[in-house]
Amino acid sequence: MYKHIWQKYVPVMKILMKKSEGKPQVLELNKLDFEGASIRKTGFKFKIEFHKGKVSNIIHDSPIAVELAQQLMENETTKGILDSSDFSISLNTRYQLTIKQLGKSHNNV
Repeated sequence: MYKHIWQKYVPVMKILMKKSEGKPQVLELNKLDFEGASIRKTGFKFKIEFHKGKVSNIIHDSPIAVELAQQLMENETTKGILDSSDFSISLNTRYQLTIKQLGKSHNNV
């Protein structure tokens, strides 16, 4: 249901994820994208935490967060970024997506 929304933003998110090492990055989402998807709920909020390339917190009660996490983990470039660094990605009620790098992952593969 939300896949087409996130596909639009993933290319910009790739850039912001790379730039987030020094400071959090904020992406202003278009509210009309959500309303156009017949999403009438106002005030979406979620937080996704990625540790070693995987979601490390519970997000299953937020379908929009689940879909974003899937899009990021299925994209080859963002998957590589998530594997190398830990991130927090959150959406506030003003449709601002904040990307914070929490530190480098130490994957011993």
